[in-house]
Amino acid sequence: MASTVLYHFAFDPGSRAVRLALGEAKTAFDEIPCRPWEPDCPLHALNPSGMPPVVQTSIQGKSVTLCEPAAILGWLEDQSKEPLLLAADPAERAEARRLTGWFDRRFTDDVGAVLLHERMEKPLLRLGPPEARMLREGREALKGHLIVLETLAGARDWLAGRRLSQADLVAAGHLSVLDYFGEVSWASYPALKTWYMKLKSRPCFRPLLADRFPGVAPAAWYAELDF
Repeated sequence: MASTVLYHFAFDPGSRAVRLALGEAKTAFDEIPCRPWEPDCPLHALNPSGMPPVVQTSIQGKSVTLCEPAAILGWLEDQSKEPLLLAADPAERAEARRLTGWFDRRFTDDVGAVLLHERMEKPLLRLGPPEARMLREGREALKGHLIVLETLAGARDWLAGRRLSQADLVAAGHLSVLDYFGEVSWASYPALKTWYMKLKSRPCFRPLLADRFPGVAPAAWYAELDF
């Protein structure tokens, strides 16, 4: 059994970002899938917010519990001897943090809280069918964000600059869930599509491509590396 345990929900964007980061760090871990909306979910005892992801691990021989992406990504960076998911260049590090914060706040509020609520949370919580008006609003907001990302992907090697960073993994966590439900029109964003194909081809991404949401088949291209 690995000394690191990840509690996560497979279709939570933050959980996906952490799975990708653990893979990039080549950190062995056991995983415990969780359903945070259920009253007996172990997350409620581990994290005051009750939200995934949570990592239990050991730091200098002491057992610790790390709650949610920022703490987990920070731990991975701190324990690495070389820069892992933040560049050595201060400007590029700052840009990675800016983009990570943008996804955590603006993208989540504008897109995830709308589209994923309608497409994912409603079926899980049995709240009825998606509302057409909310789907339209979420999709329109998504277009605006994708235009920004297309510009970044067209001008840089990776979203924050010259190297893969936390920003790429956080972005992939969000976009991969939306991609599962067929919400990303990749043909309209060729530079972003190329960026996403590069990420999908990395070994850390393979477990995500095997995820399946109950009752909903993935988009036809979801698991294809060259689509």
